[in-house]
Amino acid sequence: MRFTLDPQGRIIGARGDHAHPLTHGYACSKGLTLHDLHYSPDRLLHPLKKLPDGRFVQVPLDEALDEIAERIAAIIDRHGPDALGVYRGTYGYDNVLMPTLMAALSSRSFFSTVTIDQSAKFITADRMGSWNAGRERFDEADVLLLSGTNPLVSLTTFNLPLQNPQMQITRAKERGLRLVVIDPRRSETARLADLHLQPFPGQDAVLFAGMVHIVLARGWEDREFCRDWVNGVAALRDAVAPFTPDVVAARTGVAAADLAEAVRLFAEPLPDRRKRGGALSGTGTDMGPHSNLAEHMLECLNVLCGRFARAGDRVSNPGVFVTPRPLLAQVVPPSRSWESGWQSAATGYGMLAGEKMTGTMADEILTPGPDQVRALIAEAGNPVNAVPGQARIVQALESLELLVTIDPFMTSTAQLSHFVLPSPMMLERTQTGNRFFEPMFLTWPMSTYSPPVIARPEGADLIDCWEFSWELARRLGVTLTIDDEPMDMEVRPSVDAIHDRLFRESRVPLAEIRRHPPGHVFALDAVHVEPAEPGSNSRFAVAPDDVVADLHALSRQAPRAEGYTHLLAVRRMREVFNTMHRAPAATRRHTYNPAFLHPADMAELGLGEGDAIRLESPHGATQAFASADQDIRPGVVSFAHGWGPAPGKSDHATSGSSSNRLTSSVEGREPINGMAVLTGVPLRIVPLGEAQNAGS
Repeated sequence: MRFTLDPQGRIIGARGDHAHPLTHGYACSKGLTLHDLHYSPDRLLHPLKKLPDGRFVQVPLDEALDEIAERIAAIIDRHGPDALGVYRGTYGYDNVLMPTLMAALSSRSFFSTVTIDQSAKFITADRMGSWNAGRERFDEADVLLLSGTNPLVSLTTFNLPLQNPQMQITRAKERGLRLVVIDPRRSETARLADLHLQPFPGQDAVLFAGMVHIVLARGWEDREFCRDWVNGVAALRDAVAPFTPDVVAARTGVAAADLAEAVRLFAEPLPDRRKRGGALSGTGTDMGPHSNLAEHMLECLNVLCGRFARAGDRVSNPGVFVTPRPLLAQVVPPSRSWESGWQSAATGYGMLAGEKMTGTMADEILTPGPDQVRALIAEAGNPVNAVPGQARIVQALESLELLVTIDPFMTSTAQLSHFVLPSPMMLERTQTGNRFFEPMFLTWPMSTYSPPVIARPEGADLIDCWEFSWELARRLGVTLTIDDEPMDMEVRPSVDAIHDRLFRESRVPLAEIRRHPPGHVFALDAVHVEPAEPGSNSRFAVAPDDVVADLHALSRQAPRAEGYTHLLAVRRMREVFNTMHRAPAATRRHTYNPAFLHPADMAELGLGEGDAIRLESPHGATQAFASADQDIRPGVVSFAHGWGPAPGKSDHATSGSSSNRLTSSVEGREPINGMAVLTGVPLRIVPLGEAQNAGS
């Protein structure tokens, strides 16, 4: 980004950086108006404390931190360390100190958006295994299959270049890439596709089981790769036998011929060389019924077709911020980590990637017992609008002895909190790369390092999430670590000092990265995938017993619930990122999130544009405003998540409607990761009359 500042240091203009080697001047609408959000009159600039009568009053930051630490210490003394929990939202992932704070306190009660977003990917890797060297290169792909993801809007699809994604995909198609998109809506990305499949939402597991069936029936698997690296192909063949093209067509609404063509484009071998590419998924696949099975079946397509980097292949991004390591052409074996270690007395669930399951957070707060969560820190997130089963999560948050929210705005969660601590915003902070996300999101070795663009507001009393973590640790008498090395707990470090520790073994020295504050694509020495270690015999497990049992159960599953006419499909709006819909770019176009329906459905229900409707599911109901979208298949309601007023309020025209009121955090959740069903939820639509429409 390039910003123009006035003499007082305020941003008065923003544009993309045309000199950037990857974006070529591209910037999304959220970025182009980000500075407006910093100057919002609704922004919080001082800590707030809730009084017994429900009013919030301004308090000094140190006073708030002292009382928070004192109350947390008392709660831990009475109930043990698990009584303190953290919920990490989307904007909290660059705070490396919060997890080490919880570890120092011996608390396991860490929750995040990881386990209500795409945790099926972790389950699949843990249950099937993964490939040490990673995916094949995007710029060499012959075919990509994208399921339930819309990178032109979300900008968050793993293993896909997200710097000007339309340009990247268009250029790839010009060199010969074939693109298959699976989405109930003809999304912005689907409009670029060579083939677009429009299944009913929630039928992904059936669809991919059918695709695996066709691959194996036609002998399109990479037999050499399967011989060397895969266990269970015969068992998988038997398990997907019921998912014939006709059966899949009847259940998904995708014609058998279209299904066969999608598989042909993806899997049919080339005559003269190995076909490259991959099947990638997003929230649409990982938020539906049987999401773990759906992700497993999608990954079976990659495994059966051998869509991984092989020995000798050049690595397009060996990493700028990561510590160098050899990339080996071998399987990282399944570990099934959730089957060992701590198990929740409240729910029976274990842990995933060191976290408790966010889908069970309400249970962990409301269920009495030795591990009951009694205090929660909401770090850069808004669980009232993000966590399934809104009524229950609100009940849980209201029952806490202490709720602290760190956020620059008075969100729905902040309104329930005992303390609200405002944080600096993006352009007031040093932004740098992330070792965890770099391999997933950056296709080329590009650095990100941005010092603050503007100063924090004069007179404001703000605290960054990492600063809060350090200050709380100091007050509680525990020592934080970075990569297992203890920190000085007497003098608060600078953010630069933390980055120096964090990236001290990065492939590109941090001093060199800092020399390129707009970002830089480094010409690194070529890195190639190395052969497997001698004696390596780990193999992918494509048909473990629980997956086979799930496939058998899925093949016998009854049709959709009676009494419901439509299915919910998750959706992102271009100007909105999850629960952050206060940006001017969003509010200028929408003050609420419409319920999008096909025009034929609108006509059948007698609905006009903006008419008020009531959406009813087996779990709850919410009011919304109807809007026509001819790109949605009939029978589907496409509805953006993250919106809605605070509990007890109903100003849907100015705050939107909560899709989480249509979902449950208990019924239908996945058995391993507690993932709720957020798409494919049965709905019926009740018109409420023109008098209540959005324009009234």
